[in-house]
Amino acid sequence: MPFVRIDLSSDASAEVVRTISEVIYDAMREIANVPQHDKFQVITRHARDELVYPAEGYLGVSYSTGIVFIQITWNTGRTTEVKKAFYKAVAENIHAKTGLRKEDIWISLVSVEREDWSFGNGEMQYAPKL
Repeated sequence: MPFVRIDLSSDASAEVVRTISEVIYDAMREIANVPQHDKFQVITRHARDELVYPAEGYLGVSYSTGIVFIQITWNTGRTTEVKKAFYKAVAENIHAKTGLRKEDIWISLVSVEREDWSFGNGEMQYAPKL
């Protein structure tokens, strides 16, 4: 049930965008145990002045105009080890398949409870069982 937001430069080609989308989905399935077909993503392209990051870098990481912001909302409960493996797989595979710098793959995870989702019909599909 992850919901993925990908924000990147309008200069990114359709192939790069598709590859980033697939890399994230594959890593969610292989590392974070996300079910097949559970792929909900919003991809937004931005003008260069709409992607804001510290020009001098942050925490020893430098960024370029090729930065990709990835925010994933998913269920709580994944271990630190799973999250670390996920970050690494996404950055390394995006780099390997697109040539984008690993330093430019910025990821934020937002953990929520299972009942925080509605997949349509105004229903809470994962309502607690009473």
